[in-house]
Amino acid sequence: MKTKHVCLEIVLLGTAVALALALLFATLGAAALVAVGQTAQAGPVTAKSFEGMITCSRCGARHQPALDRSASTCVRVCVHGGAAFALIQNESIYLLEGDPGSFKKLAGQRARVVGTRTGNTIKVASIASES
Repeated sequence: MKTKHVCLEIVLLGTAVALALALLFATLGAAALVAVGQTAQAGPVTAKSFEGMITCSRCGARHQPALDRSASTCVRVCVHGGAAFALIQNESIYLLEGDPGSFKKLAGQRARVVGTRTGNTIKVASIASES
């Protein structure tokens, strides 16, 4: 008689575990669908144009005059020392991601940057001197 109860308990326990796992998988699947739906609704990211001065994240708009070097030289030296290239537009400063070679050519100059901005970082698609 005890074996009948043990078998019944094993079946009930197995059923309870299976239902719990099914509920967990259904919840995770629904959450994944919602996340995918929100990403799809956000739409494609479009590139925007930004105009400003190419500088470094260390000096920003003010290079130290005591160093007696041009803004472009200061930017290159700072970047070589670990700073990042940046774009100053009005009162905002954006870090630049992309080809450092093209940034070096325009260091210390006004430029037009086309790219996508995320927070304070611009992923650069193209950069050109502002004439």
